[in-house]
Amino acid sequence: MDRHILSSLFAPKSIVVFAGDPDSDEAPTPLARTLRRSLIDGGYAGPITWLDISMTGTLADLAASRADLALIALPPEQIPAAMEIVGRIRCRAALIVSSGLPLETCAELHQVARRYGVHLLGPNSLGFQRPALKLNASALGPLAAPGPLGLISQSGALTASILDWAQHNGIGFSNVISLGPNTAVDLPQALDFLANDGQTQSILVYMEGIRHARRFMSALRAAAYAKPVVVMKAGRKPAGSHAALTHSASIVGADDVFDAALRRAGVVRVRTFVQLFSAAKCLASRFRPVGKRLAIITNGGGPGVLAADWADEIGLDVTGVADLGEDADGARYREALQQALADRGADGILLIYSPKAGEDPLAIAHGVGEAYSPSGKPVLSCWMGDTVVRPAREYLAGRLIPTFRTPEAAVDAFHSIASFYRNQQLLQQTPASLSHLADPDTEGARLLIEGVLTERRRVLTEMESKALLAAFHIPVTRTMLARTPNEAMLIASQLGYPVALKIDSPDISHKSDVKGVALDVHSAAQVRDRFNDMMDAVRRAMPSARINGITVQPMAGRNSRGKTREVYVGLTTDDPFGPVITFGAGGTMIELIADRTMELPPLNQFLAHRLIERARVAESLGEWRGALPADIQALEQVLLRVSEMVCELPQLREMDINPIIVDENGAVAVDARIVIDHSAAAPHSYNHLAILPYPSSQEREWPMKGGGLYTIRPIRPDDADMLQSFVRGLSEESRYFRFASTMPELPARMLARYTLIDYDREMALVAVLHERHVAEDGSFHESERIIGVSRYITNPDQTTCEFSLAVADEFKGQGLGSRLMLSIVDFARAKGLAEIEGLILANNANMLRLMRSLGFTISPFPEDPDFKMAAKTL
Repeated sequence: MDRHILSSLFAPKSIVVFAGDPDSDEAPTPLARTLRRSLIDGGYAGPITWLDISMTGTLADLAASRADLALIALPPEQIPAAMEIVGRIRCRAALIVSSGLPLETCAELHQVARRYGVHLLGPNSLGFQRPALKLNASALGPLAAPGPLGLISQSGALTASILDWAQHNGIGFSNVISLGPNTAVDLPQALDFLANDGQTQSILVYMEGIRHARRFMSALRAAAYAKPVVVMKAGRKPAGSHAALTHSASIVGADDVFDAALRRAGVVRVRTFVQLFSAAKCLASRFRPVGKRLAIITNGGGPGVLAADWADEIGLDVTGVADLGEDADGARYREALQQALADRGADGILLIYSPKAGEDPLAIAHGVGEAYSPSGKPVLSCWMGDTVVRPAREYLAGRLIPTFRTPEAAVDAFHSIASFYRNQQLLQQTPASLSHLADPDTEGARLLIEGVLTERRRVLTEMESKALLAAFHIPVTRTMLARTPNEAMLIASQLGYPVALKIDSPDISHKSDVKGVALDVHSAAQVRDRFNDMMDAVRRAMPSARINGITVQPMAGRNSRGKTREVYVGLTTDDPFGPVITFGAGGTMIELIADRTMELPPLNQFLAHRLIERARVAESLGEWRGALPADIQALEQVLLRVSEMVCELPQLREMDINPIIVDENGAVAVDARIVIDHSAAAPHSYNHLAILPYPSSQEREWPMKGGGLYTIRPIRPDDADMLQSFVRGLSEESRYFRFASTMPELPARMLARYTLIDYDREMALVAVLHERHVAEDGSFHESERIIGVSRYITNPDQTTCEFSLAVADEFKGQGLGSRLMLSIVDFARAKGLAEIEGLILANNANMLRLMRSLGFTISPFPEDPDFKMAAKTL
């Protein structure tokens, strides 16, 4: 319930300004002149003190100037001195409005801010706006209108353009934050603030790049779990790396990975800033869609066809186009809308009206408004034209029906709604690093990798690659290496014909390119001839290649009663998101077909299934051209096993399992190529992943006094209902001691914030009691409930953390609180944090007694005598 740590920056109660004399016409810089005008014209009601770097006086005089926020707009040579004063007068936050400061100066200013504990926005930022406070601390132009949208932008110029566009389109903002390229307060921190800001209903982000993938992903996921987030990113890169050693890495571009990351974070991506506001308009309307089926109602065939064509182009399902005719009136629109609302086959409705001579567009809009309810399925409108339909558009907007000028724009907006719903399902998946399948031979796999790296090799041979796959229980074809034609003939006779021959060389990435593959070899004579021909062809194509020999393996899929399909599973490593798992159509034409879908690890079965169904090859995995349906579950298990490999082996860089032969009997890897490299990530640390897996290895069972067991484990997103029930079940006193409030339950955004956490920067442990109940008919059923929660959140200094603890009233005095605190302290210590601290109400005698018994030091809290500070060195 405390103010957010950035409240002093974005919601200050007092301000000091370093921008020259406000009563003088002279200004130290053009940006200072703009900032002064913006600040004064905005009408901020809090106290503003104007300072300069040559101010004199005692320390007491300086201390009297203390404020939440300092604004600095001075020449470059004066900014460091101003930051020193800001630190000495104990301002909590600062904004440096500047442009073009060199990196060395920016680093120096960041260091000053860290030394004094100041949250610094900038340098080279154009500032921020907080319309509800009438605070325009920016050089972005006039203060925006108040509204529900929070905007974060990494480009000052684009921010100003967006604000100008919004001003002429009736768009309002809760916050506008222009970060700039060198800011200390970065994108993840700004996202975290808006996620916790009660005035912000949805978040818009324009971004050009990120510094830390895991911090970005954790902040984005937490924000998207609390409210809709729409992202527009510049700098799309169409091509993959030319230095790729596998097919997977060569066909995956950086923008593809960014798309995958945004999907997993539960946000919607758009391409233009008009789409940015269209998406936000719909998402903020509180629509809760359940699919992508769109019904279209129109009074003209042409506009309806345009909408249907574009819907099909971007992957929506059009359930039908109802053409009401050119003479359709308000009553006909109302009736058609009522029928579409009642149709279970439609997830959303688009109403299109093209003005006709003699008709009243406003009267038709009134007919729509009579049938519309904001709590129902999404309804979007497109009243085409301009002057004659403007009053109708204003009426529809007043009824909270999103309205657009063109059919394509309206369809785009519904696509954003459908994407948001679909991506929210991905967001709520927090799979563990290891599945519930048979345990892999992780140690054997690590030894194999270490052996290859010791030989100063990066590319595993096919034999080594298949051994690595087999260690994780991925089915592979039996493969044996032959160094002579006679060995090859003997092996082939043992394996059974027909067989496949493949060159085995650490220097050859793509065997087919050098005629290093021979399929359907049916006799010993053919084995001998193909062996010799292959060796000659490879030596001519790559004379310097090291050749271990030729592998022999049985042809896969020969026992299938239907037709086999070829797919691939791959791995590529992205900067900055780390490993990415890919899936698509396999075979020799993989790069030409370029059928690829991708997902960030770790995966669970839901994510694996979604990964498969997004690929074009998925259409051929059912009953297709006389073939029996392929074993999709076997493919899912391969993906889960690959996810385990990626999580447990940080040395993996690239991988092709291509082809994987799949039919009704299962899936088997026929060929594999794996590229590795040294990694600084320690085993089980998962530092190489953008999304930290759910730490299932940390679950522990403990005995309850009086009998029974309870489990202490990390919290999961699906614990939200149990956590809400836990809070509701607390006494008013317990709720007050925990939250400094007697609120009966957690608000939705707090509940989301407390259950979808980043296990890297925070931890919440829940004590879960498993109970068995006897029904009236004598049958048994089991249930579970949360009876205690402990948590820590890492402070911005990255060395200390703040804790909290709550125990159900009926279980107090049974040692549960001690166990939860000891467990959370152990987690904080394992993360390398130096100190754990927390505020406790001074009249909470039981909690203070518990903390003392656990070795915490209790001291007064200077800023509020109602609290005590409990701290412990780790």
